[in-house]
Formats: sequence, structure tokens, C-alpha cells
Amino acid sequence: MSFALRLALEEDLPAVRALMANAIDTLQRAFLSSEQIVASRAVMGLDTQLVADRTYFIVEEAGVLAGCGGWSRRATLYGGDHSGSLREPRLLDPARDAARVRAMYTHPGFARRGVGRLILARCERAAAEAGFQAVELMATMSGQPLYLAAGYRPIEAISDDRGGAPVPMVRMRKELGPAATR
Repeated sequence: MSFALRLALEEDLPAVRALMANAIDTLQRAFLSSEQIVASRAVMGLDTQLVADRTYFIVEEAGVLAGCGGWSRRATLYGGDHSGSLREPRLLDPARDAARVRAMYTHPGFARRGVGRLILARCERAAAEAGFQAVELMATMSGQPLYLAAGYRPIEAISDDRGGAPVPMVRMRKELGPAATR
């Protein structure tokens, strides 16, 4: 089987939300306590602005949702519709700002099969085509190995406790070169 990548549509949102919940609950187990996993739901999730902006992708294999993720020209670095104060819809300036990679999730049954790399490469290419020279993201502990392998470097470690328990995350950055547009 091969993966098919396409833009997410409004009708995909229930399945995307279910995949996100499954990924948070399952893939974070090796990195976070039970309390931190529950708290993660307050700081992670779907930002439907990405779907409206047509910058959010889903990957399927034989019609089964394998993963999702996107990029943004907006200032929000992480968080979903429910994240309130983290959301900043201001448009970024490609000449001085880094685009954002956002809401990357892989179904646990498809983990370590290239789904995340496929989405990440598409996001980087789209950001470069839009004139951005770099991308930034907020990595979860389970996502950090993928981003390190893809050339991202840590720039700031944070702990977000808005969900009741401290959830460790790492802000990461990657400079985009000419290869990103291929």
C-alpha cells in the first residue's frame, strides 16, 4: 500500500479529532505521566483555522486515516481551537518570520512508517513556496525524535501547565533551503 496526502476538508474533522485523541493517549505514554497526558488535551488539538486556510493535510492508506498535520502563515505556534490565549491569528511576514508547522499527529497503528515525514516535507515545501525562509514548531516529547531527524534544532524548552499538570515541550526551528521547494 502507499500513502495518499491531500488537504483536509471540513467533513474530515470528526475523524481528525478522533485520531488526535488516540495519538495523544497512546504515543505520549512513553514520555508523560497519566496526569500529563490528560493535561495535554488542554494544550494540544485541532486548530480549524488551518483547515479554513487550506494548509492542513491528511494522509490516508486505503481510505484509512493514518495521520494529519499542517503549516501556517499565522503567528499561533501551538494549541487548538480551545486554547484561547495561545491563538494569535496575525499573519506572519515571510521576510522576517518563520512559518509554523502545526498539529502533527500520527495514528498509533501507522507510527514510524513515514507518515510524519511525508506531512512535514509537504509543509516545508508549501512554506518555502510561500516565501518563508524557516519554519518553527512546538514539539511534544514523542514528536521530538522525528523533528531532530528531519533537521530541526531545539531553541527553547517550555512546560505548559494550563491543563493542571506540567506538559514539557520544545520549540524547534529549521532553516529552509532551496531543496525545500522541490
